Amino acid sequence: MRKIYSLDQKHIDFPDPQHAQRDGLIAFGGDLSPKRLLSAYSQGIFPWYNPGEPILWWSPDPRFILFPQKLHISKSLSKSIRKENYQITMDKDFSSVIQECAALRIENNTGTWITNNMMQAYIKLYEMGFAHSVEIWMDDALAGGLYGISLGRMFSGESMFHRKTNASKIALAALVDFARSYQFDFIDCQVQTGHLKSLGAENIPRTHFLELLNKSLKKQHLQGRWVYG
Repeated sequence: MRKIYSLDQKHIDFPDPQHAQRDGLIAFGGDLSPKRLLSAYSQGIFPWYNPGEPILWWSPDPRFILFPQKLHISKSLSKSIRKENYQITMDKDFSSVIQECAALRIENNTGTWITNNMMQAYIKLYEMGFAHSVEIWMDDALAGGLYGISLGRMFSGESMFHRKTNASKIALAALVDFARSYQFDFIDCQVQTGHLKSLGAENIPRTHFLELLNKSLKKQHLQGRWVYG
């Protein structure tokens, strides 16, 4: 059995993600400081844990990603996009998006890893220009959205939500449109879901993912506030 590494508060170094457990777990402990989070994402590692647990750090194999050019838009989604009864913004209301992502999971009794500490940690990264959100507005209300981290020319999605049908899918389509415009290499979806698979996301070996990540990190960060359109 491979070792699960214990992290302390002083050192932010992570072990080689190739040493992760079969389920992707590689380390526990540490903190959610911006420096540690950015170090983790730059190595293909992300935090995911339940309330009351220590911080758990993961690097799954295979890795679930979406190449922007492979987004699949169904007829029903295409119809929703053409309606244009919505407004798309980016980085306009990051805190509301992350709060909605947490709230909807709690309302659906599915539990959430988006604790208050997680929210504050990602809001700090947003203020630093590394975390970003996509917002979908309908009738002047937030109808859906998503958020994640961007380094180099990759985006690592953390969570998405919808209050109106297809609003989260429209948010993803907008993100892909933005990613294509700025020549992003891929969108990291982390672990497989049927929802994202239907939109074109696919599993690739972790070794391949890390190669793509390292190449993408050599490109300039698109740091700061993002604007759609």
